[in-house]
Amino acid sequence: MRRALAGIALAVTSMVALSFLIPLALLVREQARDRVTTVAEQRASALSPVLALTTRRADVQQAVAELGSSDQLVVRLPDGGFVGDPHAPKDALDRAVRGRETLAVDTADGWVYLQPVVLRGDRVAVVEAYVPAADLTRGVAASWGVMALLALGLVGGSVLVADRLGARVVRSSRGLKRASLALGSGDLDVRVEPDGPPELQEAGVAFNTMADRVVDLLAVERELVADLSHRLRTPLTALYLEADRMGATPSARRVTEAAGQLESELDSIIAAARTPLAAAQLGGAGAATAKPCDVAEVVAMRLDFWSVLATQQGRPYERSLTPRPAPVAFPEDDLAAVVDALIGNVFRHTPQGTAFAVRVERADRHVFLTVDDAGPGVADPEAALTRGVSVGGSTGLGLDIVARAAGAADGELTITRAPLGGARVRVSFGLAGAHGGR
Repeated sequence: MRRALAGIALAVTSMVALSFLIPLALLVREQARDRVTTVAEQRASALSPVLALTTRRADVQQAVAELGSSDQLVVRLPDGGFVGDPHAPKDALDRAVRGRETLAVDTADGWVYLQPVVLRGDRVAVVEAYVPAADLTRGVAASWGVMALLALGLVGGSVLVADRLGARVVRSSRGLKRASLALGSGDLDVRVEPDGPPELQEAGVAFNTMADRVVDLLAVERELVADLSHRLRTPLTALYLEADRMGATPSARRVTEAAGQLESELDSIIAAARTPLAAAQLGGAGAATAKPCDVAEVVAMRLDFWSVLATQQGRPYERSLTPRPAPVAFPEDDLAAVVDALIGNVFRHTPQGTAFAVRVERADRHVFLTVDDAGPGVADPEAALTRGVSVGGSTGLGLDIVARAAGAADGELTITRAPLGGARVRVSFGLAGAHGGR
């Protein structure tokens, strides 16, 4: 922007300066010429009374010497003789004598003024006033130089002012840009100092107002999430009481274990919800440097949990876990949540007795977690990956959570048709370490 404003100022000021300088330069040259030619004409006219009184050569020479040098003031006497060295062309002199008319003639050496003087006896003398070419333009070059310097100063000053104005605008714009990027990256404390033109100052004030509003809304949202999560403690307490009534049975232990895990998750949600966004982002950025966990081990652990429910519902299942280490730089709790979301979808969206299969495979750079089922499948995989949109009557968050987790681990989520006839959900995770393998 600074360069554009400076260029505009340069172009506009240059055009304005030229529009004044060119006519002014021509006027200065004409005025210099008029000044010296007027003086020459006055000197020529001053000889007319002398010639009217006498045409003696000595008297005329004396009068010429008093008025100017013989180089610039010449008299052609009625007898054809000259006092001084003539510069006018012969035809111009003859014309002045015969026609008795005043002439001004430009020659190669300068300018000549011829003024005839009619004497007694119908005799004609001619006074010639000569101005050399150098005198015609004397002082013009200096005047033009002064005007050029003034024009350059005007153009330079306008460009400097435009550059300073542009620098102020650019500085304010860059400040707004940096603040916007900082706010977008999670720095909720960033504010701008309104500066620059009034419009940018208003934009700065509006940005600060927006940032304050964002902080307020996020605070309200965090507290709302914490409050909603806390409400789940009431049914959780009811689960604990129900498990106590069931006594020391395997079902009671499973209910107690599930309730304990749910309570731990709720505590994590409440703590995360009340953590400022910047701190939360630091934690999110740390996911890339989290202690690696083995995908096969986590999947085996969660399958042991789900296998009890699968047996109760008569669901046959298969597991195929790679024997090779499959470490990923991803928190173990988050990976367990991904596995639970995928297997839980099978239990929620397929009838009891529907078979499913879980497979973990390792490639050169990625680990692949695949969950197949023999259910009805997913008619619109793209819609199933849209956050908040469910194809089975749930909240529509499970697959979105899995997709975001895969993206955070340098992987992706795909939904296709499984060999069992239902849906195949395949998640990839980038292997921990440079380029994966070991």
